[in-house]
Amino acid sequence: MDAIQRFTENVVHTTYEMLPASALVATKTFILDTLGVCVAGSTAPGANALVNLLRGWGGTPESSLYTYGGKLPAPWAAMANSVMMHNLEFDCVHDLAVVHPFTTALPAALAVAEAQGGVSGKTLLTAVAVGVDTSTRIGMSSRARMRFFRPGVCGAFGATAAVAKVMGCDLETTSRAMGLLYSQICGTLQSHHEGTMINSMQTGFNAKAAVIAVALAQHDITAPQGVLEGEYGYFRLFEGAYDLSAALGTLGTTWEVQRVGHKPFPSGRLTHGAVEAALALRHEHQIQSHEIAEVLVEAPPLVTNLVGRTATTRTPSAQFAKLCIPIVLAHVFLKGDVFITDFEGTALTDPQVHDLAAKIRVERDAGVQDENAMVPLSVHVCLHNGHQYSKRLDAVLGSPEKPLSRAAHLHKFYRCWQHGGQFLPAGNADRLIALVEHLEDVSNIGELCRLLIPSP
Repeated sequence: MDAIQRFTENVVHTTYEMLPASALVATKTFILDTLGVCVAGSTAPGANALVNLLRGWGGTPESSLYTYGGKLPAPWAAMANSVMMHNLEFDCVHDLAVVHPFTTALPAALAVAEAQGGVSGKTLLTAVAVGVDTSTRIGMSSRARMRFFRPGVCGAFGATAAVAKVMGCDLETTSRAMGLLYSQICGTLQSHHEGTMINSMQTGFNAKAAVIAVALAQHDITAPQGVLEGEYGYFRLFEGAYDLSAALGTLGTTWEVQRVGHKPFPSGRLTHGAVEAALALRHEHQIQSHEIAEVLVEAPPLVTNLVGRTATTRTPSAQFAKLCIPIVLAHVFLKGDVFITDFEGTALTDPQVHDLAAKIRVERDAGVQDENAMVPLSVHVCLHNGHQYSKRLDAVLGSPEKPLSRAAHLHKFYRCWQHGGQFLPAGNADRLIALVEHLEDVSNIGELCRLLIPSP
């Protein structure tokens, strides 16, 4: 039996009552976090162009376009909202799986819930929890160096699980949907490597694919069954080496949503260890940017491969800059913070940033062999006066080992809302916080969606 059947059974058989309180708290926390990031992401490059394109194509008005308003067919709404959730590199992440699970599962589930109508908060919570569990367990089973864009390709399975749960699909239909989804998944690291705008749209393609897959399954379209372990299944073609024993061994008894972590900074998650260490060094030793002669970041192979890049131009794209440790750390040492505005407009070409970035290099820590590890990571700062300071991290801020406080979580949410929510009704941020806090009492999830669109 292909492992996808085990995951599918877990999706179909899980009920709201089976989810522990801790898993429900985590699900609510990251629903709110993801929606806040979505509001901010409405202003990112490419968002407006995508929305206008999808509006031009038209179709049955089923599901809301967040922040922009209006409705589109559910697949298009899921795609657009997913893109806005991911395009700032600010959305939550499961570090072990290297997956942003809410960015596919949540927009797909919300889109079909709104289109169907009458879907309760309990159903949404259950759907998102099983969706996150599916995508992260698949991602964490890989033992290979990442080549495909896991937030998209693994996230697609989680989005399909969430949509099927919202729609109340039986085991046969859900299994068929997974096969139909597998024929659509997409996303490589080439756009990540080059820092192009399409990189952040890869979650959207897969959220859309999940909605389509479940709809096709409901119309009895046949699909392959060896989705994960077949001759041409996901693990052989997309990953290579894998081990499902841990993922399947705890399936249905523990919930991976509890191991999802916040992203405190709007840059690639793999930059965050360096950012946290640099902020600590800057504060502890009162380091001024003009004093710095050199900065060395020693990091695991995953970090060096994906964000250890050198800035080859002084006019980088926003996507490239936020995935480049030297550029991100330059902002940190210059002003003690890094935020969305550091990857917009003239901030991208600031000569001070690029002069300092040229002094920062990233090297692989030869002692780390795990191809999917984010830590340990060390930052070494050498000043012109000869003083040297170092900071080593074995866990990254925002991870389950070092979670954000509720105050920090809400601070991030409000900053995001302030950045992109100027056209949303006053007070909706507070209303959304209260609604998500008591999501299990909501009878129709349309209440949530209405808080994310402008007044008529």
